Amino acid sequence: MSDDFSAWVGKTETHEDVLEPARSNALRAALGQTGTLAPGDPLPPLHHWLYFWDVRPPHGLGVDGHPQRGGFLPPVPLPRRMWAGGRVSFVTPLRLGEMATRTSTILKVEAKSGRSGNLVFVTVEHRIAGEHGLAIVEEQDLVYREAAAAGSIAAPAAGPTPEAPWVEAVEPDTVLLFRYSALTMNGHRIHYDRPYAMDEEAYPALVVHGPLQATLLADLAVRKFGRPLASFSFRGQVPAFDGVTLHVCGEPADAGASLWTEQGGGKNMVATAK
Repeated sequence: MSDDFSAWVGKTETHEDVLEPARSNALRAALGQTGTLAPGDPLPPLHHWLYFWDVRPPHGLGVDGHPQRGGFLPPVPLPRRMWAGGRVSFVTPLRLGEMATRTSTILKVEAKSGRSGNLVFVTVEHRIAGEHGLAIVEEQDLVYREAAAAGSIAAPAAGPTPEAPWVEAVEPDTVLLFRYSALTMNGHRIHYDRPYAMDEEAYPALVVHGPLQATLLADLAVRKFGRPLASFSFRGQVPAFDGVTLHVCGEPADAGASLWTEQGGGKNMVATAK
């Protein structure tokens, strides 16, 4: 690709938000978890994605439901956008009810060409500070891709329960996907608009959010460890879809855990927790 997005490298933006318990409790309820968190309780891992909404008016949205490109993120012309993975370091606990500030910086923009066509990778750093200083440092990997041909993305079939030390089953139905989209203010239509997902982006069904899968994996690790995470990294391999059981799996490894989601016998996301 000939587009030069170097002017976007180093671009920053800042958002503030109150980490109100209602959003975190709503996600816990949507996932079937019991108990209510109160102000002062630690924010569960990766629940910071429920905050710092970027709410745009209708004229500020693209046809896919995302904010129009060319503001903070570069105006990449490729039509399909995915959250491919990321790395998160937990420095100091955030507490529900406190004010937090997120400063975001574009670290790099790389255009590549390969067997899958033209790609553009954008890496964004988020630094989140609470009332006691820096709390989270995160690098987020976004990838922009060419349009997919109809029928080129296969739907998974139901598979056996994976053989792993830790295995939990989640049913990613339309209600769960809608609720997670709402709680994260994620307007991307592939997660809740079936005709758009299938007719415009050539998916065989609704796509399960990558961040939702990562949150399920991080939660599994915390419950198995019995203590907070120091770091968490994840990478999407193939999309997961609604209508097929999603297995959330893990095993102890290297003073932490190796984790993955699995659907129809294949791994969708892989992760490492420390």
